[in-house]
Order: sequence, then structure tokens, then C-alpha cells
Amino acid sequence: MADQDRPQITLITPPVFDLEIFPDQLAAVLDGAEVACVRLALAGKDEDMISRAADACRLVSHARDVAIVIENHLLMVQRLGLDGVHLTDGARQVRYVRKELGSEAIIGSYCGVTRHEGMTAGEAGADYVAFGPIGATPLGNGAQVDFDLLEWWSQVIEVPSIAEGALSVELVEKFGPVTDFFGVGEEIWSTENPLQALKTLLAPLG
Repeated sequence: MADQDRPQITLITPPVFDLEIFPDQLAAVLDGAEVACVRLALAGKDEDMISRAADACRLVSHARDVAIVIENHLLMVQRLGLDGVHLTDGARQVRYVRKELGSEAIIGSYCGVTRHEGMTAGEAGADYVAFGPIGATPLGNGAQVDFDLLEWWSQVIEVPSIAEGALSVELVEKFGPVTDFFGVGEEIWSTENPLQALKTLLAPLG
């Protein structure tokens, strides 16, 4: 959180992964690093595939007392025994989803680079607000999160923030003092040793 020395980590899964391999990779990272939450960021609309992937990751996460949320698939949360949902469309559904899932569920909202969207999500009942991308990426419209946004957020708003998207060692060092969480995913899963890549990325946090 903003008054703690070190931001916590949300681990974001790849959009597609091999069920024969990824659960073991996830377990290795969770065993070797302190992770607050796992986010299932699965692509596609194959219900069976999503269910099997979610089941496998839930077993790994819950065995290590790590919460797990799924992107957007509200109906999957209770059916699969997940801890909540991460909404990728800003504040639009937060109030509705809170009513559907109740007060105990984790509800997060990705708000891009927009302070107003983040404030609206927080007021609607989001447990955290994610901003990104932090770094430069050819994806999307090229917009990046301004350091001033997260600095202001950390000083004024109580709802925890996540900084994510195209992270680098330099950006972790820069944004570490002004964010509550870093969202880490593609930065490590494309490497041969995801745990070592995570440790290298987070080295500036001490």
C-alpha cells in the first residue's frame, strides 16, 4: 500500500497457455516470490478451456493461500470457486458486479491512463484500480500512464492502485514509491525462467 515500503505483486497469466506446463511454472513462481494475487487473463470464449485453465490455476494459487481473480467472466467466479473478477472496461460494471458477487468478492477495475475513470471505479466499489500501460508499447493507442497520476493517487485516494503494462527495471524503480501493486505478466512468462525474470524485474524494490 502507499504507506508501505514495498508494493505487492499481482501475477497476470498469459492469454493462452499449455495446461501441461503452465500450472507448474505458476507454482514455481508462487513458491519463490511473494505474490498477493493471481489474475487469469485468458483470451477466447471457449468455456471448457477457460474452466479447465481456471481450475488448474485456482488449485495452485489456493494451495499457497494466494487469491485468484478472473478477467471479465463474472459468471465463472462463484462457479469455479475464484475470489473475484478483474474488469477491463473501467468503471462501467463495478456497481452491478458488486451487487452480484457481494461484499466479500475482490473486484478490480482497469482504467487505462484516466484518473477520472479510476475515481469513478473506486466510488462504485472497486477494491483496487489498475492503471497502464506504464511503459512504451506498440499496442493500444500509444498512451502511457503519467507518473504524476499515480503520485497524486497515492497521496489523495485510499483505493489501492496497480501499475502495469510494459514494465522494466527502471520503471519499477521509478513507480515503486507511488503504487500499491505492480501487475506483472508478459514481462516474465516469455522468458526461460519466469521466477528469475520476476526477481530481476523487482530488484529495485529491495
